[in-house]
Amino acid sequence: MSYNKNKQLSLTDSNLDALSVKELRETARKVLERGIYGLCFSAYEKGQKPGDVLSEEQIRRRMKLIAPYTKWIRSFSCLEGNEIIPKIAKEYGIDTMVGIWIGSDKTKNEKEIKAMVKLASQGYVNIAAVGNEVMYRGDLSELSLIDYIIEVKGQIENIPVGYVDAYYEFSDRPAITEVCDVILSNCYPFWEGCHQSYSLLYMKDMYRKAQEAGEGKKVIISETGWPVQGSDLNGAEPSYENALKYFINTQNWAYEENVELFYFSSFDEAWKESTEGDVGGFWGLWDEQENLKFESKNINIIKKRINHQTNCKKTISEN
Repeated sequence: MSYNKNKQLSLTDSNLDALSVKELRETARKVLERGIYGLCFSAYEKGQKPGDVLSEEQIRRRMKLIAPYTKWIRSFSCLEGNEIIPKIAKEYGIDTMVGIWIGSDKTKNEKEIKAMVKLASQGYVNIAAVGNEVMYRGDLSELSLIDYIIEVKGQIENIPVGYVDAYYEFSDRPAITEVCDVILSNCYPFWEGCHQSYSLLYMKDMYRKAQEAGEGKKVIISETGWPVQGSDLNGAEPSYENALKYFINTQNWAYEENVELFYFSSFDEAWKESTEGDVGGFWGLWDEQENLKFESKNINIIKKRINHQTNCKKTISEN
């Protein structure tokens, strides 16, 4: 017999269910202050979107806010001001997973690669990520993506090169997995409709499947997170409380098991609603106005903003 009352349903994260929202917030703040492995860096301010040029000032301001809490940052492009992100990160002693955005525009792809190679030669790149969810979006053929990965590997020495996509793509596309030095796996229980109570177990299984596909290669969770508001997806419910629980559980697991995990995301970005629906703009640990969601002095501001946005969307849908 191995009964232990302290372990009842412990794998379903029910140990957090007894905590109030205030206690969850305080716990999340302690977890953040302990330090996390990595953050996906979101730099676009209100009214901005990919294609707009980022300023050094806005990148520097946001980097200063997150620097005390993270060892790594992940960027998504090397053009339009994004190339400044790893440079400023290095000023704060933060390591970098530098991404290049690969899509259907061959000319832009080559510009991305050229900019990546330059940053790498200057010592600003610790891990190179060639493409983000290219297979998921269907932007290129598998062979075309592999060619780009090989092209980057041929121009960068002594830097691991990988590709970012959903965990299952590395099982479904072994040729891509084979050419990568490191497996960069996006693991989102939310996007598969998983209830928050089982989300950590679900995410662990995603990670394990990526490990199996990698056959011994290092696996990094390149994205995971939970939105604070928006529409439900089957059993997955966006809420402030659920986002707190997911952050605490994933970070504690990663800390205890030495899992390299990038949390998505640092700041809310409204432009993402155009591609992800009404949850798209609410994945950040900080809101769009750069208020940390774990600080008690900010919680009323954040709640009012959530309620206002929810009411506005309800009015629009009714009309």
